[in-house]
Amino acid sequence: MKGLILSGGKGTRLRPLTFTRAKQLVPIANKPNLFYVVEDLVEAGITEIGVVISPETGEEVRAALGDGSRWGARFTFIVQDQPLGLAHAVRTARGFLGEAPFVMYLGDNLLSGGIRHLVEAYRRGEAEHVILLTEVEDPRQFGVAVLDAAGRVVRLVEKPKEPPSNLALVGVYLFGPEIHEVIKTLKPSWRGEYEITEAIQGLIDRGFRVVAHQVRGWWKDTGKPEDLLDANRLALSQIQRRIAGEVVEAEIVGEVVVEEGARVVRSVIRGPAHVAEGAVIEGSYLGPYTSVGRAARVIRSEVEYSILLDRAEVVDLPYRLDASVLGQGVTVTGGENSPRRHTLQLVLGDRSRVRL
Repeated sequence: MKGLILSGGKGTRLRPLTFTRAKQLVPIANKPNLFYVVEDLVEAGITEIGVVISPETGEEVRAALGDGSRWGARFTFIVQDQPLGLAHAVRTARGFLGEAPFVMYLGDNLLSGGIRHLVEAYRRGEAEHVILLTEVEDPRQFGVAVLDAAGRVVRLVEKPKEPPSNLALVGVYLFGPEIHEVIKTLKPSWRGEYEITEAIQGLIDRGFRVVAHQVRGWWKDTGKPEDLLDANRLALSQIQRRIAGEVVEAEIVGEVVVEEGARVVRSVIRGPAHVAEGAVIEGSYLGPYTSVGRAARVIRSEVEYSILLDRAEVVDLPYRLDASVLGQGVTVTGGENSPRRHTLQLVLGDRSRVRL
């Protein structure tokens, strides 16, 4: 069995963060989202992995992933010239996939329960194709599945105005080689894309067994800043306390990671929180569900429920930075004449400079 990670697209919903980086490389709890996907595949025993990349961000993804040896995997990079849909990505990867069954995993998705159970269900012969579903509050934003009493999928609808169920397709699919013949017959949808929901419906119409499993734990599509923050919260809720860096006259409460080479001086950190290698927290308060990237600095400031990427700096803010995402190398500073507020929320792209 092979793996296929989709790591293309333009990331328009995450701008300005994605003006200068691939959306799949935005860190969650100080680890790129894409790395969680690779770990899920490898943990399920899948080590031959194709990575679909775009011309715009492909080299960045290649550089971040390397050849796969750090995970005991082997990567093949496949360029998708245009973002014409998930089914088009499968068609683009046809040469790599051959006749092998494969797991397709969207590179900006995050799961807590892994995918081993899907792979095992396929290997037991329970189904010829497997999809992953979760209940959502507003199914109109997703592909939606209708199941029969035995749990088999009988119908799929893409972003329906009147949803037939609240079961949304999660970005993980397990397909047999039959999917390729169906994809050959597809035409672009009204969105101009080759829809994977139509391909799955084609399998059903041809009499193949498509079985649905529900997410074990939680799932997030990290396509928007608020989703990134929530994913960061969920990932941080699973960390265990580890203090490897330097701590001087500081109070650290709860599940907090301070990596080797980081410094926490005369500050308070209330977990869960993650402080990466080389970061400095000085004279500051770091609240729950915050991750601070490598060589980032929080000086005489308060930060809570936020993501600071590598080398971001928050200095002398007279109010609390909350629910914010600061890109790599961002600098946010305050001063004597800064307006007094209780909290401030920012989403800033790489290397921005803001003085308040």
